[in-house]
Amino acid sequence: MADKRRFDLFADFLVERFSAPRVFDVAGGQGKLNEALTKRGRAVTTFDLRHKHLPVQYAQRIFTLEEPCEAELVVGMHPDGATRIIIQYAAAHRLPFAVVPCCSDNGMPYNPWMRHLAELARESGFTTVEEVKLSMDGRARVIVGEHGPATPATGA
Repeated sequence: MADKRRFDLFADFLVERFSAPRVFDVAGGQGKLNEALTKRGRAVTTFDLRHKHLPVQYAQRIFTLEEPCEAELVVGMHPDGATRIIIQYAAAHRLPFAVVPCCSDNGMPYNPWMRHLAELARESGFTTVEEVKLSMDGRARVIVGEHGPATPATGA
């Protein structure tokens, strides 16, 4: 059974870790993470196909790499098949990401899936890729990817 505190615990982690004022919540279901982050002062847009959702900023569509970049952080709480797109989108726009995977989108067992996602992030150019565990029941491992500071170009 899923931990009912998961959205608040993940929101607390995100607010403590990232100063990002605008957040994309990908495959966010009813918008409970959005609601938790909004209460903590963040501007959040949730992307999902659900018709019934909380009264939060909600884009009722599938999140794609073509989505205009209007956020400083991309996140997902148990985003099922959208886990990879979160990492790919964040890499393409040099944004940090944090995702709590619950299952793979290809039937891969959980631990190999977590290793695969971390490797995907490294291969996508993230200089920091780490795993953090939230203090909750169920799938509580967060994969975080961040880019290091941009290095200035040197002239000859």
